Formats: sequence, structure tokens, C-alpha cells
Amino acid sequence: MREYKSKNVIKWLAILLVLFIVVFVAGISIGSGSLTVDRIIPTLLGYGSFKEDFILFTVRLPRILILALAGMALAVSGTILQSVTRNDLAEPGIIGINAGAGVGITIFYLFAKADIMNFAYVMPLVGFAGALATASCIYLFSYEKGKGIHPVRLVLVGVGFAFALSGVMMILISSAERSEVDFIAQWLAGNVWGTDWPFIFAFLPWIIILFPIVFFKANVLNLLALNEPTAIGLGIHLKQERLKLLCIAVALAAAAVSVTGGIAFIGLMTPHIAKRLVGPRHQFFLPIATLTGATLLMFADTIGRSVLETATIPAGIVVALIGAPYFLYLLKSVI
Repeated sequence: MREYKSKNVIKWLAILLVLFIVVFVAGISIGSGSLTVDRIIPTLLGYGSFKEDFILFTVRLPRILILALAGMALAVSGTILQSVTRNDLAEPGIIGINAGAGVGITIFYLFAKADIMNFAYVMPLVGFAGALATASCIYLFSYEKGKGIHPVRLVLVGVGFAFALSGVMMILISSAERSEVDFIAQWLAGNVWGTDWPFIFAFLPWIIILFPIVFFKANVLNLLALNEPTAIGLGIHLKQERLKLLCIAVALAAAAVSVTGGIAFIGLMTPHIAKRLVGPRHQFFLPIATLTGATLLMFADTIGRSVLETATIPAGIVVALIGAPYFLYLLKSVI
């Protein structure tokens, strides 16, 4: 049985890796500037024209890398939240964590009064501070002594905080200058803006440090996904492990949305898709969810850039068009 599952995981990893590469190449080659597929490798090796070098290294490659990293981070964040809270509807965008990061980033942006490129390495930290404050409030309002976190209450409290923080964003927008409003509006729509190399270098340490911890904690996540008495009986320090993993989930989500804007539903859909493909064990479905998240976000951005000739649809809106019906389906099945 274990051998069959391992083969199944390898099969889906291979399929998703091929799909990831196809979408990655499509994201680089599709756009207003011409860069055909057969010119990507020569340009990467330094044999491209000035125009091809500019399109690849300045415009397309940093953008697609940010999308891939953000999709991975949001997928892992959603997986942690669903497992730790034992709630199939938990997701950083839906329960208000992304909104908390957005308010923190917006306040910082309005008070910094400078080119945001100068603060590429600070933005994830600012987003994390805002997201952590929001997550702490959601946790406190959702927790019931002796019973833990009630799944439906968590979603309702999170949605309430998301609406409240949206109101705060509207207040900030109304008091901002026109040029500042454009940036905030792009962030709210999930229009990927941190598409330069400094943002990639600022984002990478969060992935490099936190991903190994999550994969190392796969067995802990398996136990936390069970009921609390079972997890405690198997020797898990419930509050300690839950707090650590929640902080990691918040950090990954905040780092992602600090460069991509308010993108929701990636963390909701990818764990469910992965579980359907390879089962509920985190050792098996975490890699699948990670690849799925990256592929889905890159695909959404590519579609948004290519579906209309005269305008670009933000990746956050494309993902929402896919994810909102899925959320309603899950909501119906849970309630």
C-alpha cells in the first residue's frame, strides 16, 4: 500500500512538474513584447538581442519567479491553516490575514513617502507585523476555552475582520493622494507589482528558511489535523506546536502578498486538490499543493495578461473567478 502511494505521489509530481514548466515557459513568452519559445534558452545563455535580454531579464523572468514563489508560499500557508485549525475553509485571504498585511503595508507606504523600491526588504516584515496582529485577534475571538477553535466561528470571525480592515483601507484611500491611491488600488485587486529582482531577493529568505521547517513538521501537522485529545495523547505539545505553525503560515502569507497584492483562494484550493490526488498525509500532499499553487498563480497571471489586448486583468481577480465558486461549494459541504 505504501509503495502504491509513493508511486502515485511520484506520478502526480511528474505531471505537475511538466505542467509547471509549460506554464512557466508560456508566462515568459506570452505578452506584448515578442519573445518566442525557441529564443528563451539562447537568451538565457547570453545570445539574445538587446530587446530579448530586456524582455526576459527585466520584465518577464522576475515577474514569473515572483508569481511562482508567491503561489508556493500561499499554498503552504493555506495547508498549515487548514490542518492546525481543522477547518477546510481556512485560508489567509478569506479569514483576513492578507487584509491585515495589506493595512500594514498601506500605512507604511503612506507614511514612507518614498519610492517603494527602496523598501523591498522591509515590505515583507511590515506585512508580517500587520498579518500577525490580525491573526492574533482572529485566534482570540475564535478560541473557546475547553473546546479549542470552532471551525465555522473561525471563518465568520475572519470574514468579519476582513470586512473591518477593508473599511480601514477605504479610510486610508480617502485620505491619500492620487498617486498613492493607484498603488493601493492595484494592491487590493491583486495586481502583481513587486516584479523586480530586489523583491525576489527579499522574498527568497522567507521561503528558504520556513519551507524546510514546514516539511520537517509534516508528522506534527498530521497529528494536529486529528482531534485535540488524540494529538495530546500522542505526545504533541498542542499549544506550542500550533503557535509555531500559525506564525509560519502568517509569515508566508504576508511575505507573498507584500509583493503580489491581495490574492486569495490559492491557499484554499491547493490543499484540497492535493488531498484528492494523493491523500491526506502531509508528507505526500504538501509537495503537490506547493507545485499546484505556483502553477495556478502563474497561469492566472498569464491569462490576465493575454485575454484582453487593451488591458490587463489582475491575477487576483482571475484567481477569485476560479476560487469563489469553489469556496461556495466547500461552504455548502461543511455547513
